[in-house]
Amino acid sequence: MPRPTGRAGHWKESLPPERAYKRRAGSATPTLEQDRAAGGRDRRAVALGDGRYARASIALKLYRRTRRIRAYLRWSQDGSTRERYVCEVDRATRGENLAEAWRQARGMGLVSDRPLPADSRASSTSVRAVMRANRGKDTGPELALRKLLYRRGLRYRVDTRPIPEIRRRADLVFSGPRVAVFVDGCFWHGCPEHYRAATRNAEFWQDKIEGNKNRDVETTEALRSAGWAVIRVWEHEAPESAAELIAHEVQARQAEARSKPTGVDAPARGDGH
Repeated sequence: MPRPTGRAGHWKESLPPERAYKRRAGSATPTLEQDRAAGGRDRRAVALGDGRYARASIALKLYRRTRRIRAYLRWSQDGSTRERYVCEVDRATRGENLAEAWRQARGMGLVSDRPLPADSRASSTSVRAVMRANRGKDTGPELALRKLLYRRGLRYRVDTRPIPEIRRRADLVFSGPRVAVFVDGCFWHGCPEHYRAATRNAEFWQDKIEGNKNRDVETTEALRSAGWAVIRVWEHEAPESAAELIAHEVQARQAEARSKPTGVDAPARGDGH
């Protein structure tokens, strides 16, 4: 008797591809991956009662017998791990499946937004999560990019001035080939795709973001005038694509320097993006 197919819980004809449920080497850290899929760290809250919350994660499990992927919500409570079945997922990639599971968990009332602190300037928990995730150095996108570049054999300095006389710091600096890399957070640098203006203290934040954007332009122009290649990467960009772009620029400048006679400076090149 043939096995039924095409309905949730029944048999499928073939196993889903590994990219639909397994984490890839060199991908974003587990925490960043979950934050992105849920729409922000503070959107991963499970209410425990008495004003307490736990931060949950979604686990994807492949059931080989039925050839289906199931999503489970996990969180820690009173020293033990709790787990709740959410749904079956059937998207093409792990990221899409995680996002779908978070949507389902929210619709079922299993997770909610963690309440904003009374002194928060953010207009929502999602805005606050973005603001917190993109402060300072060693952010998730930076760490993912650095890991990929290091695996390629590239070496760099972190969070330093490309030119000591210019009081601007880059996230990654390749001193020899003179390549400066900035990993720009979508909120703090006004990403045209993902920036959402705050509604609380709107004028303050508008001035803050516009000031950051103007400073970015000034920094890029100053470094390029001094012969540096400047590459700007948005935090939402795939780290693999960014690493490919950076490696190409660094290696091209290194090759150009080797081909020049001793004592001749290589001309400024590359606009980055």
